[in-house]
Amino acid sequence: QEQLVESGGGLVQPGGSLRLSCVASGSISGITHMGWFRQAPGGQREQVAMVNRRGRTDYADFVQGRFTISRDNVKNTVHLQMNALEPEDTAVYYCTVVGKPSPDADFLHYWGQGIQVTVSS
Repeated sequence: QEQLVESGGGLVQPGGSLRLSCVASGSISGITHMGWFRQAPGGQREQVAMVNRRGRTDYADFVQGRFTISRDNVKNTVHLQMNALEPEDTAVYYCTVVGKPSPDADFLHYWGQGIQVTVSS
């Protein structure tokens, strides 16, 4: 059973929009931070946006107001609304969650399998 299920990627033209979604399974408890990283071909994985349980957000400089992250604590979901997409945004986007496998366990960093976003005309 996958613990993080991502959806919403695909191919979009420059200037277009996509909305990524990620659902964390019930096997992860005590979720604190949720967010997205990305990795372009030949590049390193980099943070895109994170949001804590209280809704405080942290964006990478390259987002420049184009992306909005949001979460639903009841449904254990996190979304990334991406507008004004550029070819440089092409990458595999990874959902990430900080939580516990059980209430008494230590916090772990969970990762999704990644979802492709391609921005091209």
